Amino acid sequence: MSTRLLPLLIVLMAGVLLALGFPLAVSLASAQQQDVVVDRIDDTARVAALAQFVSEGDVGVAGSGAATGSDERGTMLEEELRRYFEVYGIRAGVFYRDGEAMARAPEGWTVPRTGEGRLAFQEALLGRRSDDPQQVWPWQRHGRLIVASPVVRDGDVVAVVVTDSPTGQMRSRILEGWTYIAAGEAAAMLLAVGAAFRLTGWVLRPVRVLDAATHDIATGRMKSRVAAAGGPPELRRLAHSFNEMADNVEDVLEQQRAFVADASHQLRNPLAALLLRIELLALELPAGNEEIASVRTEGKRLGQVLDDLLDLALAEHAPADLRLTDVGALVSERVAAWRAYAEEKGVRLTESTGALTGWADPVALSSALDAVVDNALKFTPEGGEVDVTVARAGSDRTTITVTDGGPGLSDDEMDRIGDRFWRSNRHQNVKGSGLGLSISRALLAAGGGTIAYEQAEPRGLRVTLAVPRSSPGSS
Repeated sequence: MSTRLLPLLIVLMAGVLLALGFPLAVSLASAQQQDVVVDRIDDTARVAALAQFVSEGDVGVAGSGAATGSDERGTMLEEELRRYFEVYGIRAGVFYRDGEAMARAPEGWTVPRTGEGRLAFQEALLGRRSDDPQQVWPWQRHGRLIVASPVVRDGDVVAVVVTDSPTGQMRSRILEGWTYIAAGEAAAMLLAVGAAFRLTGWVLRPVRVLDAATHDIATGRMKSRVAAAGGPPELRRLAHSFNEMADNVEDVLEQQRAFVADASHQLRNPLAALLLRIELLALELPAGNEEIASVRTEGKRLGQVLDDLLDLALAEHAPADLRLTDVGALVSERVAAWRAYAEEKGVRLTESTGALTGWADPVALSSALDAVVDNALKFTPEGGEVDVTVARAGSDRTTITVTDGGPGLSDDEMDRIGDRFWRSNRHQNVKGSGLGLSISRALLAAGGGTIAYEQAEPRGLRVTLAVPRSSPGSS
């Protein structure tokens, strides 16, 4: 869940930062250009103030001996524009309405005939300052700012002051400001990612604990509960409700187990008394009476069912004593114990073991293996073979595979194998209660183990018992 929630939070935070960053960057660029434009407006206003007292023809004659005040103002205007260009690199000029120059710097610069410069000149001829130029961005290397102001004399526009400013320094300042913004955005993004990790962990910690507890209960560890943890109040309430539900489920299962165990135990004495009376009655009947033989068989079968029910209740109730177990040695021991019975039935019992370990309850694993081997020997005909193999399954499991030479099961029967009291219709005459594999499953589940079934080739059934190679609590 964290892999889905975390990217969502990061994308949302990144979107917020970008939504704030882009307008800030545009505002910074606009402010930098506005400062330059205001400065150019002041400059053009000052030049226009000097130019309004210079009459046409006064410029350029200041070198004569009969220079007048107007001549001096014309010379002063030209000198002012020349120094302005030399110091700031800004082209400036005062142009009459027909485009002829009153004064300009550098020499030969004229009013632009097209584009933004021409538009600014025409607006100034109408008696108003030109509009603000278009925004210049850092990547526009040849961008320039053109500002024009009218020169008004006696209420008429007689000339226009035009400045054409380079934008290199302004673009550098904008780019520098953007760098600071980008650095701030990156730092804020790092903080946002850190906050997203913390927020995700805070929100999902109860979910992970709840998931672990649910998995434990699903695999048979009914004592598992959700410990008190942080997180949103809704998840804390969910954890509390889960614990209450688990307590109720455990109580119900405990009542069921207790009932089965008590019923099995309480029925043994009446059954034993009943079988004893049957034996006493048999003494008064002729030897070989078929009805008495049938009653004896059914009584013994009922006793076996009660014993298996008690074993099943104990297997589901008793906690597993998990420890690191030498599975190979345990299998060799149990195979040796069953070999005499196999020889009596005329079945070959073989093993293939090694120095493999697993995390299991040795007693429970031995009992589960006994039930599986007993089942395999029952259904393997004389002259057949039962093979027990210990192997490693991946890096986290040790398996015990028992393959018999019996008739096997159909696909429909494979879906029901392991169910309590279930037996194939073809095997009703074979001794058993139908609880052996259910007991094996309960014994293995208590320690985190599993049991699986599949068809063997060319015939028979393959049963695989698997136990973890490390403690289930360490994962």
